[in-house]
Amino acid sequence: MSLVPLRNLLSRRALIGNLVLRDFQQRYVGSSMGWLWGFVHPAVMLASYWFVFGRVFNQKAPPDSGTHSFALFIFAGFLPWLLFQDSVQRSANSVVESSNLVTKTLFPSEVLPISIFFSNCLQHFLALLVLVIVAAAATGRVEPAIAAVPVYLALLALFTVGISWLVAGLQVFLRDTSQALAVIMTAWFWLTPIFFERDKLPALWMQQVARLNPLAQVVSAYRHAILNGNFPATGDLALLAGISGVTFIAGGLFFRRTKRAFGDVL
Repeated sequence: MSLVPLRNLLSRRALIGNLVLRDFQQRYVGSSMGWLWGFVHPAVMLASYWFVFGRVFNQKAPPDSGTHSFALFIFAGFLPWLLFQDSVQRSANSVVESSNLVTKTLFPSEVLPISIFFSNCLQHFLALLVLVIVAAAATGRVEPAIAAVPVYLALLALFTVGISWLVAGLQVFLRDTSQALAVIMTAWFWLTPIFFERDKLPALWMQQVARLNPLAQVVSAYRHAILNGNFPATGDLALLAGISGVTFIAGGLFFRRTKRAFGDVL
């Protein structure tokens, strides 16, 4: 058996690791506090939600959400969305911005969206730690169901990378892709139950459509696992796994097919 495929796999893993580390370090380059800002930003965001929704509007979380804090309710749903949105939008220009590597070397351009997602994951973990600490302080316990979060994070990774490959490939040929993506993301955000629960949608068909939204599944899972202590439904998990797997494969095939022409266009 040839060792070439194994060597290629190990070299790409090392390349992704280097790209992730470099991207994460560039976030805080020149900063005296460094990665500690990864705790400050989400903490300030959560405090802002608490002040605006908890004190100004006196808004309470839904009865079955596991918390009375509307700030925690929103924050738990916003974190996975932010990971998805930032990864996809940054990936859209990743190939174009790295054209010097893509056109002049045998650089595996498919690793660019992957490295962006994992770099954002490091920031996500810091924000998630803030959420878990505050939720534990508010409820006096850490829910065992939090063990389900990595499973949903893995499925979100498949879905996000699949979409990222799609938009990164399109952006090379259609430079309006990133602009259209910003519009789509705005609509997608408000169609995702971040500020409300899925079953609060006014019509049954809307609830069924929302169930097909992978981000709605992940948002709900985060809230159930961290705040309510309930493991997500098996049916929802299977549906998310199916959608994420198909998106990952389709995005990968599209990127692989279009990358052959990257050198001619870039």
